[in-house]
Amino acid sequence: MTTCEWPTTPLYQDYHDYEWGRPIHDDQHQFEHLCLESLQCGLSWLTILNKRNIIRACFDHFDIDAVAAYGESDIERIMQTEGMLKHRPKIEAIINNAAAFKRIQSEFGSFCNYIWGFTNHKTIIYENHPEGHFPTKNGLSTRISKDLKQRGFKFVGPVTIYSHLQASGLINDHGKDCPCFKEINKTADIVRLPVDDEA
Repeated sequence: MTTCEWPTTPLYQDYHDYEWGRPIHDDQHQFEHLCLESLQCGLSWLTILNKRNIIRACFDHFDIDAVAAYGESDIERIMQTEGMLKHRPKIEAIINNAAAFKRIQSEFGSFCNYIWGFTNHKTIIYENHPEGHFPTKNGLSTRISKDLKQRGFKFVGPVTIYSHLQASGLINDHGKDCPCFKEINKTADIVRLPVDDEA
C-alpha cells in the first residue's frame, strides 16, 4: 500500500484532504499558493499552515491588484505584524511577483492559462510517483522556474515550483492507495507520463 503519511497534525490532514493536489483553475488561488510556497523556502510547510491566516491578513487575502500596489509602508506594516514571518526579501518578492503575475495575466488572459499550458491543461501522473517515488524537482519545474525568473519572478526555484505544481494539482503526487488520488483522477483531465529529469 502507498498512502500519504506526511500529514502529522489535524491542520496538516485537512490541507492534505481538501487542498493539496486538487487542480486550481482560479488565479487568486494560484497566487496564494505560489506566495505561500515562496515563503516556505527554508521552513517547514506546517509553519506556513500555522501562520496562514496571519499571512493572508498581511497580504489582503492575496488580492493581486492590491499586493502589486504595495509600497514601503506596507512592507513595514507586514514586518511589524505579530506572528508574521520577518523575512523582508520574501515579503518584497511577493510584492514584486504580484506585478509580474499581472503581466502574465495581460499576456495570456490569466495566470492559469499560462501555467496549465505547460502541461497541455492536464494533470500529470508520473511513472512510479503513485508508489511514493517522487522528487524534489524535475524537468517541468525547472522549465517553469526558468521562464518565471525571466519574467521577473523571485523565490521561484525549481524545488519551490515543483511543490507548487503538486499543491495546485498540475501533478498528482498522492499515493496510489490514498483516497485523494482516486478522487482527483475522477474529475481531472489526467495524463500519465514517464519521469522527467528528476532530482
